Amino acid sequence: MPNVTSRSGYWLAAFLVGVGVACGTRAEPRAQQGEASFYHPERFSGRPMANGDRFEPNSNAAAHRTLPLGTVADVENLQTGESRRVVIEDRGPYANGRIIDVSPRTADELGMRESGVAPVEVRPVGRLPERARDGRSGTE
Repeated sequence: MPNVTSRSGYWLAAFLVGVGVACGTRAEPRAQQGEASFYHPERFSGRPMANGDRFEPNSNAAAHRTLPLGTVADVENLQTGESRRVVIEDRGPYANGRIIDVSPRTADELGMRESGVAPVEVRPVGRLPERARDGRSGTE
């Protein structure tokens, strides 16, 4: 590592960081496996989420503890093989062992609404552009 206290060392370090960012060497979030649950439709409908939008039960909004808000991810139910695309718009879940909360609509589509929970794999696939955030939850 260069000595960043010297002027030339500072510029070298800044250049190397810039090259790393430009080349895409930043670590991308990896797929995670764990248990999914879903938002209670009456309890959370209309409440503000972490991104400031209001929760809509028929959206594809989801909550994750660490993925950046605006992350688009595919969620696959490992029992049924069903997969749906969601947008991370909130923080949570806070129950032990759970890695994602999905909307009631997404829970229906994944085949987990009746049981309330399901083993899933969450695969980040991208991010929403800033202009896509319009005060309504989800992209659909």
